[in-house]
Amino acid sequence: MSALATRNQDRLYDLLPVIYRMRDAEQGYALRDFLRVLSRQAEVLEEDITRLYRNWFIETCDEWVVPYIGDLLGYTLLPEAATLGEEGAPVLRLGRVLAPRADVANTIDARRRKGTLSLLQDLARDAAGWPAHPVEFYRLLGWMQHLDHQHPHRGRNADLRRPGPLQDLRFEQGAFDPFAHTVDVRRLASCYTRGRFGIPDVGVFVFRLRSYRVTMTPAFVADVSMNCMTFSALGNDTPLFQLPEPLDDATAISRERHLPLPLRRYRYALRGNNADYTKVSPALYGEGKSTLLWAPDWPNKGEGMPVPIERLIPADLSNWKGLVPRGSVAVDPESGRLMFPANQRPKRGAWVSYCYGFAADLGGGEYGRKVSELENATRYIVHATLPSTDPQQPWPAGHFGSIADALAAWAQAKAKVPEGQPPLRALIIELAESGVYEGSIDIQLGAGEAIQLRAAERTRPVLRLLDIRASQPDAFSVRGKPGSRLLLDGLLITGRGIDVQGSSDDEAQTVASEDLCELQIRHCTLVPGWSLHCNCDPKRPGEASITLDSSRAALRIEHSIVGAIAVISPPRRGEPPQLTLCDSILDATGVQRVALGAPDEAVAYVEASFRRCTVIGEVQAHSVLLAEDSVFTSPLRVLRRQRGCVRFCYVPIGSRTPRRFHCQPDLALDAADQDHRESEQQRVVPEFCSLRYTAPDYARLADGCCEEIRSGSSDHAQMGVYHDLYEPQRETNLAARLNEYTPAGIDAGILFAS
Repeated sequence: MSALATRNQDRLYDLLPVIYRMRDAEQGYALRDFLRVLSRQAEVLEEDITRLYRNWFIETCDEWVVPYIGDLLGYTLLPEAATLGEEGAPVLRLGRVLAPRADVANTIDARRRKGTLSLLQDLARDAAGWPAHPVEFYRLLGWMQHLDHQHPHRGRNADLRRPGPLQDLRFEQGAFDPFAHTVDVRRLASCYTRGRFGIPDVGVFVFRLRSYRVTMTPAFVADVSMNCMTFSALGNDTPLFQLPEPLDDATAISRERHLPLPLRRYRYALRGNNADYTKVSPALYGEGKSTLLWAPDWPNKGEGMPVPIERLIPADLSNWKGLVPRGSVAVDPESGRLMFPANQRPKRGAWVSYCYGFAADLGGGEYGRKVSELENATRYIVHATLPSTDPQQPWPAGHFGSIADALAAWAQAKAKVPEGQPPLRALIIELAESGVYEGSIDIQLGAGEAIQLRAAERTRPVLRLLDIRASQPDAFSVRGKPGSRLLLDGLLITGRGIDVQGSSDDEAQTVASEDLCELQIRHCTLVPGWSLHCNCDPKRPGEASITLDSSRAALRIEHSIVGAIAVISPPRRGEPPQLTLCDSILDATGVQRVALGAPDEAVAYVEASFRRCTVIGEVQAHSVLLAEDSVFTSPLRVLRRQRGCVRFCYVPIGSRTPRRFHCQPDLALDAADQDHRESEQQRVVPEFCSLRYTAPDYARLADGCCEEIRSGSSDHAQMGVYHDLYEPQRETNLAARLNEYTPAGIDAGILFAS
């Protein structure tokens, strides 16, 4: 609701003397209605005056005012900032990168601090939005020190009796390397081979991965033994990240504890430098810290809520080997594994809180997101099993212990609506905790009915679809009637896929329009391959995450990670249904598999659209209406080429597409001569850090990827799902600021630590 609608509409009318209001009441309030019109216009004028006043200040001004205030201060804008439009969400997001509000606000303070080391990390935070760790490399040079001016904290020789610091050599590209080095004559900013350890070199290590919190979720019992568990509820290995601590002093240099970094065994231990794996560091375990463990009634009745830090032992569980003493639990932060004593397993299970690393707000996660609300909707709250849950305690009205119970209550509520009353049409099922919700789900929607299954704010619920019935697959089954909709928001679904069922052959002969209208998936993860082995390999790599079985429902996927999509055409086709993917990853678990196709036909009978997506696998579709700023790792084959457009995308050689505009490698091959076409074709290919789901660098373009793809989108950002991170613009912005605020004679460069 707008601010104008919340104000008193009769404020001008209330200023009139009582005698006039009495006479107006006798004549039907004509004067009051007239003054309400004037009051609305006065409020619009006041709002405009207030906005003009706010635009004088960088903290409260509109986005379009930020470059103008920066120009008054002599703030150097990137050239692209002058070409920004005035409308469109992507343009606004790009404007925040090219002219960051915080960077403009701190311009005067940055000029006063020019030449200080702490300013460099502030520039990375304000200009690029990246946490950073600056390093003066001359302090790491090996040189003879005067006995009267010793520097014991500078670079030194390696102590082989302390294996902990040896891990810093390659950890995060050497950002915390403590050892002495010989002088490197190569420049840090060289475009050929970059040197580091030069006297004038200053490196700014930036960390692009983020730490995402998972709060009180069940630990998964591994297939190895009942006493072996994983932090991940999917049962796979995952490196744990630390929860960054805020800087105590604004001018202090960030250290390892202040940055979103993966945890290491030696640092997880209390005496990490000496590799004394007997105690866990209290800075990384506890309430509000990076990790926390609950094991109700373990090892004794009434204990384990949470498990005390004295019972934890840092260990290497990469091979699931080791003897854990009674009353203790071994924790491996690098693989995300837990091991209890074999003869002292937790009978009621274990719950964990931890952090994982990822690059963006994508898929199911405990990050802030905008949630759409259904009008006039009934809301049910479903709870997961927690360590403190009492199974004998009844749920209050509107609260349930499973999604199936909530759906059954909804069916009863619809049946009890009295005649003459409007029927119930909208339902919101909200999953309250970041736990695991098990079972099978079968949703039957009536005509005009809408159901939203969503995560509560700042939660990441896991839907584990169990294989219970032997005679048929236990999928997330959905079936609807005309005008019905299903919305999924903020979920992580594992175990099976979503099966959208349309009309059968017999029903299609009588009623062809009996079908679900729309399925919308937002900020969800449908695990590619259904579920994972401990080494992160998919258990069912050939299975689809979404199956449109004889359904004409429109499918829309936004900011999500999904596996393959299979389309079984309906008996009566008509126009192909719409399939839209925006800012998402479509992963067939391999570039040689089919990401979008039909199991019984040559192509999927859909009209697809891809915007800012990364597709791992082959796409076989009837038509593509639009493909924009996307990366296709395997050929894109379309049956109907006369309709649609592919623009600013990478499309492999051998694809059959509609007309293309500014696509790669087409542009590179057209610009190369005949002798270099083969080498150009091999050069202009997408290079990824990892294509394995659950990896922190999942589907990210490698830093060594060619510029045609890293900055080849319509607004010169990178192609693919991480387009809206605008990393090329952030890097250019930070490089310009370093050049502006670095003293003469100093060579400052950007080093990507993650």
